Amino acid sequence: MAEPFLHRDESYLTLDSWNKKDNRLKVGFTTKNGGESTGDFCSLNLGLHVHDHHQAVINNRNRMAEKLNVPLEAWVFAEQTHSNNIQKVTKQHSGRGTLKYSDGMVNCDAIYTNQTGIMLSLCFADCVPIYFFHPEKQLVGLAHAGWKGTVQNIAGEMINCWSADEEIPRNEILVAIGPSIGFCCYTVDERVISAIDSEVLEVYSKPYETLTTGKYKLDLKKLNKNLLLHAGIKEENILVSKQCTSCEAELYFSHRRDNGKTGRMLSFIGINEEA
Repeated sequence: MAEPFLHRDESYLTLDSWNKKDNRLKVGFTTKNGGESTGDFCSLNLGLHVHDHHQAVINNRNRMAEKLNVPLEAWVFAEQTHSNNIQKVTKQHSGRGTLKYSDGMVNCDAIYTNQTGIMLSLCFADCVPIYFFHPEKQLVGLAHAGWKGTVQNIAGEMINCWSADEEIPRNEILVAIGPSIGFCCYTVDERVISAIDSEVLEVYSKPYETLTTGKYKLDLKKLNKNLLLHAGIKEENILVSKQCTSCEAELYFSHRRDNGKTGRMLSFIGINEEA
């Protein structure tokens, strides 16, 4: 399968195959290039919670808003807590978390909306960004899946939410897994492996490899894909990026590679009110 996330600008990648389904859709993932942050956060740091200069981050966010032609006042961010909590976003939430991290949607790692004119966004620096889309119902969503959110099945919980609360057939939901730390670079301990749902491990191909006693290489993207399949998503409706945020040092911030002192990229998705 070809890489689904394609460079259209030094500062972001787009998911072109979804854009073709609705030309009002804005969807993609930012890089670390094209901003004004310096030092460990050079240059397009978009995270307000990593001790970068506040005004530099706001300026960077405004740059992205201008590039995408979506005013920052229409963006919505979340106060991410590595949970599997999901919140529905409406126009009344517009602007949440844009200028102050703690003003984002409270204690959640997945957000979605069925309203146009809202840009959903979450912060990343190795964790897995997961995108959700139903073209006919104009439903879009995002999830932030680190290992904690993954083993709590945040991907499957979003599918359950759309099925139960929005009455969306599971086989019609499109999902994309974006750039994140890859199997090549992600080492975990027994605590993480033991938290993976045993039923999922029995049904689908194993997403990890044993290195030594108590040490494993884990493919978080594959594990999330398996959870999505388990939740009823058709395999042909799942796109998976091959890009590793840890390997691609010229493109991405990486919490692991940069020893925790680094910036944040953004996932983003929204449907404009006009094409």
